[in-house]
Amino acid sequence: MGGEGRPRLLCNHSVGDAALGIQWHVLGMYAPSFFTGALIARLGLRAIMAIGLALIVAAASVGYAGLALWNFWLSLVLLGVGWNFCFISATTLVTECAGPHERNKVQAVNDFLIFGAMALASFSSGALLSRYGWTAVTELVFPVVLAAVLLLAWGAFARRPEPV
Repeated sequence: MGGEGRPRLLCNHSVGDAALGIQWHVLGMYAPSFFTGALIARLGLRAIMAIGLALIVAAASVGYAGLALWNFWLSLVLLGVGWNFCFISATTLVTECAGPHERNKVQAVNDFLIFGAMALASFSSGALLSRYGWTAVTELVFPVVLAAVLLLAWGAFARRPEPV
């Protein structure tokens, strides 16, 4: 039990502390949707995706830096906003890549893959946290984001028209 008579979780934070962090994380995931489309229109799809990936790296870095409550909360908020930017950008990119007659099917497959990967990541991050600790969870983010950055760069390079 914690000092206030409340049970403590991993890293010595309360269930209430964790719940508040998750609430702000979910807000970070969905609240920016009101303006993410405008940002994409203004700055470009790949720029917002890159900003989202940078926010995810910032989230992992803040989380890696310590176990204080503010580390968890800030990390979760940054992760949520980064996810939003990447998700909305990727969804927009998928709709641009598919023709009108196949767009609905491609979008359905994309959503299935994304939300399936989210479920898998959510469950596996909990298992990873309980078995290996917070540091391992944050360290895993870096190679995943690196792969995404390389794919983003490859996509931008592959789309360039050849010089005439």
